[in-house]
Amino acid sequence: MDNIKLNKIAEYIQNADAIVIGAGAGLSASAGLLYSGKRFTDNFNEFIDKYGMQDMYSSGFYPFETEEEKWAYWSKHIYLNRYEFPVGKVYKDLLDIVSGKEYFVITTNVDHQFYKAGFPKERVFATQGDYGLLQCAHGCHKKLYDNEALVYEMIEKQKDCKIPSELVPKCPVCGGNMEVNLRCDEYFVEDEEWDNSLANYEKFIEENQNKNIVFIELGVGMNTPAIIKYQFWRMTNKLKDAEYICINLNEAYAPGAIMNKSICINIDISEAVNDLKKLIK
Repeated sequence: MDNIKLNKIAEYIQNADAIVIGAGAGLSASAGLLYSGKRFTDNFNEFIDKYGMQDMYSSGFYPFETEEEKWAYWSKHIYLNRYEFPVGKVYKDLLDIVSGKEYFVITTNVDHQFYKAGFPKERVFATQGDYGLLQCAHGCHKKLYDNEALVYEMIEKQKDCKIPSELVPKCPVCGGNMEVNLRCDEYFVEDEEWDNSLANYEKFIEENQNKNIVFIELGVGMNTPAIIKYQFWRMTNKLKDAEYICINLNEAYAPGAIMNKSICINIDISEAVNDLKKLIK
């Protein structure tokens, strides 16, 4: 049955005038960017012993008492998930599949994998931020700051789950604390590049909505379904020549209203994309 579905998906992609990829955390997990298990315990043993942490996702919400402790954790989190981890093969395979087609990517992932794989930034809308950027914690101004050099210095100089106080980042405008540019509260900074990416996405949809447009959802869960999943369902239902593909291990489904325009396959995304690349080539 999976082979039949994969062949049909390949046919959808080959016949598409435009493709919209919607990517969630499941795509990066399939690439090996896991937030739990051995990858977590191997890298955070000190933090596990001290704070009782269980995985990188829940640890991101830990109420650290000091900024020195918070940034000791976050520098390692950012280093592992943004800088140290190489581009996943599934991302490069995706680029191979859509190269030569009209396509756009909307993603809730903040790990920079699409950019690392070579997707042009004008074709990607990362709605929830980027691990590699810092912002004022209270959003006092709409500018973002690259954190790579600072993160490496925090990694090098931290001791006993703390960084030196002089490395705690402070807002250059208001003097307050800084945060990673992640959408977690009302202070999330949407800078000029974010605005441009949104405009590019909306323009792509507008220009291709009356064509044979295929929405491909990869690894999107129910944490923030309104950003990608519900949008894709709504547009597939509304647009006459739209089709919906959902690939997700154990979570692939579509509502009854669009079932006749949908293909949902419960399979590892890396495996499915690798097979699709062979079928399409």
